[in-house]
Amino acid sequence: MMEKEFFSNETEIAAGAITAPVFHSGKTWRLKEKLFSAILIAGGTIILLIVAGITVSLVFSSLPSLQEYGAGFIAASEWDPAAGRFGAYPFIFGTIITSFLALAISLPFSLALAIFLGEYFRSGAFSSFIRTMVELLAGIPSVIYGLVGAFFLIPVVQGLEAQIGVVPYGVGIASASVVLALMIIPFSASLGKEVLRLVPDDLKEGAYSLGATRFEVIAKISIPHSISGIIAGVILSLGRALGETIAVTMLIGNMNSMPDNILSPGQTIASLIANQFNETGPGMHRSALLELGLLLLLLTAVINIIGKFVIRKMSVEK
Repeated sequence: MMEKEFFSNETEIAAGAITAPVFHSGKTWRLKEKLFSAILIAGGTIILLIVAGITVSLVFSSLPSLQEYGAGFIAASEWDPAAGRFGAYPFIFGTIITSFLALAISLPFSLALAIFLGEYFRSGAFSSFIRTMVELLAGIPSVIYGLVGAFFLIPVVQGLEAQIGVVPYGVGIASASVVLALMIIPFSASLGKEVLRLVPDDLKEGAYSLGATRFEVIAKISIPHSISGIIAGVILSLGRALGETIAVTMLIGNMNSMPDNILSPGQTIASLIANQFNETGPGMHRSALLELGLLLLLLTAVINIIGKFVIRKMSVEK
């Protein structure tokens, strides 16, 4: 006996106002279910293979440097390709300090934007305009940020440095961090706005009915309920900052040594690779640069793992 069809035609509900989708026979449905599952599994497998391929490629390409310097590569601070001496510490330090300083600068603005768009102005022309501007900031190419920093920010920083009595480089850790902060604001602000909008209205209405002010509702209901999503936006922004190349290269000064302070020129892993990779041939110099790329990949992975752990610990049980 042939299997029964669940629904052979669209079912009219509420006098034709709503129509339910057509469901096919059991055999057809199972075939489509298997095909859909296979596509999803294939997509996930491809992503894993890509990540594994990148990691394996970096490991094998950096083997000469790994064998030559070992763990001392991370702690060494001298980078002299002519003498064949390579150390990653100044660039690891530059990457971390630039990214976290940019995150610290951007966090108050991104959180304020998220609350503004997620709580106070959820709809309307003004809200739509602000959202469009935030999305535009996310879409601007990084080289444009670098040019804006070079023409407008560096003269301001030079004037500040001259007033406080330090060498007026203009370029440096601080300049790169300020522009990097502007670049990552849209990422955390957009995600924060969305998770704040997902807070159930019943929770907020219950707080208002008990006499809570709007500030108390946001501080004690909305933000705690959305904290895992807000932190996810922060981690996304940090990941964007760690790998930024062009804007940082244009503003950080590209000095292959430890910076004296945040106003001094420095170098990140990404900017060093961008500056030197095309000038190298096969040999220890290229292998050392690829090992830096491997370190950047591992650094990003570690920060994301820590971020996932923090999100899980701070998430509100639903």
